Amino acid sequence: MIIPGLSLLPAQALAHGAEEEAKAGITLSTYFLIGTVLLFVLFLILYGVAAYKAKQLHNAKKQEDRYRRQQLTKTANRFRVAWILSLTGVIISGAAASIGGGPKEMSVPHIHGLGYSIDGERILMPAHNGIMTFSERHWSQGPGEKHDYMGFSAVDNGFYSSGHPAEGSNKKNPFGVVKSTDEGKNVQTLAVYGETDFHLMGASYSTKAIYVINPQPNTQMKSPGLYYSKDDGKTWTPTGMQGVAGDPAAIAVHPTNDAVVAIGTEQGLFLSKDSGQNFENLSDTQVTSLYFNQKGSLFIGNYRAPAASLLQLDIDTKQTIEMKIPELTEDAVAYFAQNPKNPNEFAFATFNTDVFLSEDAGETWTKIADKGKGKMED
Repeated sequence: MIIPGLSLLPAQALAHGAEEEAKAGITLSTYFLIGTVLLFVLFLILYGVAAYKAKQLHNAKKQEDRYRRQQLTKTANRFRVAWILSLTGVIISGAAASIGGGPKEMSVPHIHGLGYSIDGERILMPAHNGIMTFSERHWSQGPGEKHDYMGFSAVDNGFYSSGHPAEGSNKKNPFGVVKSTDEGKNVQTLAVYGETDFHLMGASYSTKAIYVINPQPNTQMKSPGLYYSKDDGKTWTPTGMQGVAGDPAAIAVHPTNDAVVAIGTEQGLFLSKDSGQNFENLSDTQVTSLYFNQKGSLFIGNYRAPAASLLQLDIDTKQTIEMKIPELTEDAVAYFAQNPKNPNEFAFATFNTDVFLSEDAGETWTKIADKGKGKMED
């Protein structure tokens, strides 16, 4: 059954997959290098043993001992050739491993968000091991440290996020609220640094108002619940959050009117026009993702057994349009984004880490990552 699974999908998407990613980092060329090193050591040892035994029989008098010495000498020579060949293999496979051992492939076990670069040239996809970028038909590792970004929200001058620092980073864990204006090359800490990790966070594309679902009390938020900041995290205002039913799974903020915020739960879609004090229930279908485009249209990832769907909602008229998406089997839309410079370009990621791209306003879709794997720049 997918419904229980989907109700847990946000938690699954935020899980840490260090073990899986460590396995993904071992390439075929690395395995070949390990194998050739082991063969080199084995043949070197066997050569040494055979040569030593032959030397022990150097002054042998008996015919049978002289014959045995000849055989050991031949065996030692064979092992000598073998370890020389395996040494050549070590050198070749080592060189292959150092340059990647063939075509590179992105491999991410979890996706934590989706957005576009300021210029619209790149898709930004935060994962457990930093931000991956997609442009010109291939993926690349983004700049900066490979932080584990959560609550990622792209805005017109960069992005806001939360999460955890990369291994070896000197930044505190967790991040609290951070922002970057250069796709993660540099990260500025804003609020509750070292205190709280916000898995659910949204920011207004143009006004930069930040909304967070606070999981626990901290120095700036005295209780769990929905808070917002309109001054880059310096001050936070709690909201009533009246009318929301179920556990929040997605949040989105209007791009120009930051008093408008949408929350999705397993019990439906809820919309507020008074900065989160009161919410109107607009549907009872399980919501898996939310996204406001620059015109203020709300894109809603839904799941109602047995299928996932993607809707576009006019929040004023309440009219909806169901968009065409590929058939998703036991899966749903986890994150959606529209290119800020090209309104006909859409992208979405699923809970099963498939990523799709459309360049004709959703008429056709191309899979650009399959189960978290995709072609990387050579």
